[in-house]
Amino acid sequence: MLIEKNQELHQVVSIDPGRVRIQLNVPPPSSARSSSASSGAPLGVTARAVLQEASRGLDAALRRMCDAGAGCVPGDHGLTVTINATSADAGLDWGTDESYRLDVAAKGGTVRATVHAATVWGARHGVQTLSQLITAVTMPAVSAGAPPRVMLAAVSAARVSDAPRYPHRGVLVDTARHYLPLSALLRTVDALAASKLNVLHWHATDAHSFPLLLAGAPLLARTGAYSPREVYTPAAVASLLRYARARGVRVLLEVDTPAHCSAGWGWGEAAGLGALVLCAARQPWRQYCIQPPCGQLNPANPNVYAVLASVYRDLVRALPPGEFLHLGGDEVFTPCWNASAEVTDYLAATGRGRAEADFLSLWAEFHGGALAALDAAAARTDTPVVLWSSHLTRPPHVDGYLDKARYVIETWTEAGDPLPEQLLARGYRIILAAKDAWYLDHGWWGRTAYRSWRTVRDRRLPSAKGKAGAGAVLGGEAALWGELADASTLDAKLWPRAAALAERLWADPAEPSSAPGVEARFLAHRDRLLSLGVRVEAVAPQWCQLHDGECS
Repeated sequence: MLIEKNQELHQVVSIDPGRVRIQLNVPPPSSARSSSASSGAPLGVTARAVLQEASRGLDAALRRMCDAGAGCVPGDHGLTVTINATSADAGLDWGTDESYRLDVAAKGGTVRATVHAATVWGARHGVQTLSQLITAVTMPAVSAGAPPRVMLAAVSAARVSDAPRYPHRGVLVDTARHYLPLSALLRTVDALAASKLNVLHWHATDAHSFPLLLAGAPLLARTGAYSPREVYTPAAVASLLRYARARGVRVLLEVDTPAHCSAGWGWGEAAGLGALVLCAARQPWRQYCIQPPCGQLNPANPNVYAVLASVYRDLVRALPPGEFLHLGGDEVFTPCWNASAEVTDYLAATGRGRAEADFLSLWAEFHGGALAALDAAAARTDTPVVLWSSHLTRPPHVDGYLDKARYVIETWTEAGDPLPEQLLARGYRIILAAKDAWYLDHGWWGRTAYRSWRTVRDRRLPSAKGKAGAGAVLGGEAALWGELADASTLDAKLWPRAAALAERLWADPAEPSSAPGVEARFLAHRDRLLSLGVRVEAVAPQWCQLHDGECS
């Protein structure tokens, strides 16, 4: 998020917003060096379009600084920005080079800023850093009662070489517990991009509602959405995906299964497909699920996999080639399946009983069927998928049930839980969603505790270094589950705390949040988010922002 590595900063000079010039240098698409399926223009977003969006973002940031007062006073220097990307590949994945170098030098009445990067994604990060090296300085009013004016000031010299520590830097939002309008999701993307976060984990469906309107399985949304207005049409999904990709943000779509399924799945018997879901909204709920309303897909009904194949087919068509999906997979409650004669008869017919091992085998069988349905929809067998950590992902079960070449495990564990290290030692790739530090919905319900931005920032990720057969820590995510978060509270519960995670995942800094300069940097970024229209939570008295270090 912020400048952390190899930095050399000097004094500032005033710049004239009327003398800003931006030049883009990127090869044409035909000269893209990558031959992978992700090259070209995924979602119709070309490499040049990414740089054009970054250029517009810088221009808009300068205008917002001037608009904060009564306009800008012309400065002494022009600003010339040259943005260079050596590749026209517009693919974005865990292997993408996001590094950049930024050089700034003032000479002859012009501040020249040059961004060098291998990819447009690194280049846009460099532009983002440049915007952080320009600030607005309030000038004295020209007369009594006149509104203050501002002057833009930029560093006169800087050299920054930077790259993210982790390739997966995300935020989860939940549109099933409360429907979030598209505008709220787009605003979240803006905040992600400004913070150098690159994944919007969209927990689109859950037991409460199924708001995704899919052409291949329209009854899921028609019977499962809160209302006909509270759905995401294919056009809305495409719009979000394009908007996010142009800003360097991948969308990790999650359709949660086999648990967390109720709303939208009850039409199977009327359609001649049998029971697709079991225990739907059953009471007393504590006997059948972890959280109401209850509901788990029926692993004994082959039509479940046929419906999932239709769901995945629509999602694969919407996503860029090779993009992965999150298939859920947590909080399977075996008493639900055990209460179904259809499931227990199926277990008996396949030589299994009702012991824990039998239900684990059935659970793994479901994931195998869902993965086969996805492979058929994608017409390929190498696309990774993400699952939440669960009883199934714990040793020794995980070794026999989940292929480390296909499954990435998102661990939602607390500090001290050995699961992340165990999975790494077994060669699995993991994404960390630290429940005790990065669950931003905590503090408003039950015995959960609110996590300050300092707690978010100071939580470290596990390391796979030196372990035989070690996997990889791909990165992490902050999660805002939606039970108590709707469009009116989304921004304040996410931001600016999610930006503290951005710094952890980008730079993995050694110094704690109490170190000199960290708080000032964080509060300055909060102001940037405010200027984007994000309704950011206040995290310190204004006096503290004006007196750096005196509140730490």
